[in-house]
Amino acid sequence: VDSTLIAVLCKQMNYDLTLLTIGFADSHDINFAKKVNEILKLPHKILEINPDEFNSISKKIHSTINTDNLSWNENSIAFYHVSKLAQSIGLEMVVTANGIDELFCGYNGYRDAIKQGNDAVMELMNAKLDNEIKMMTAINRVCSEFGVKIVQPLLSEEFITFAKTIPVDQKIMNENDLQRKHIIRKLALQVGVPELSADARKKALQYGSMIHKALLKSR
Repeated sequence: VDSTLIAVLCKQMNYDLTLLTIGFADSHDINFAKKVNEILKLPHKILEINPDEFNSISKKIHSTINTDNLSWNENSIAFYHVSKLAQSIGLEMVVTANGIDELFCGYNGYRDAIKQGNDAVMELMNAKLDNEIKMMTAINRVCSEFGVKIVQPLLSEEFITFAKTIPVDQKIMNENDLQRKHIIRKLALQVGVPELSADARKKALQYGSMIHKALLKSR
């Protein structure tokens, strides 16, 4: 829902936009993006990750970001391919929805946190936000190879402050809440995001693109 919501809002604000999707051939993200865009009918470019180049690229990125953190490496590999695709069609800026899962309890870990109450949810939220902001700085170093800047409006100080004022029960109801991000899904439907996307369960970029599986296999 997150990326589709950003795309719909940008379109409604009359930005000239092209949707970008990356992943291995026949990955969930590529197939799902095609289905959603059959409804949206926006310009859409897809880059299939070349498995023969994956190991060398992942090693180069590991050296660039200088960390063994698996999530950081997976996301950096994903955005390396996003920025490569962007450059190939003349784009210098890519807008992402990073921040929604942190601020609106999209991650499964929030189900454990809510058992301990709202304070535990906010503590986890702050930790995840700190990690995400630092990770996106590393990702922009990777993307600079292609002259592409990754922009995250939902990680701006202003939006973070606003999002934290929204009651936790509008984001996650209890430990059994498998969908979460309820206020975001409601907003998405109101502004024209297809129900197919608005109601979809979270599948993180590294899993939907099959990067996680490929990186573990290469190690």
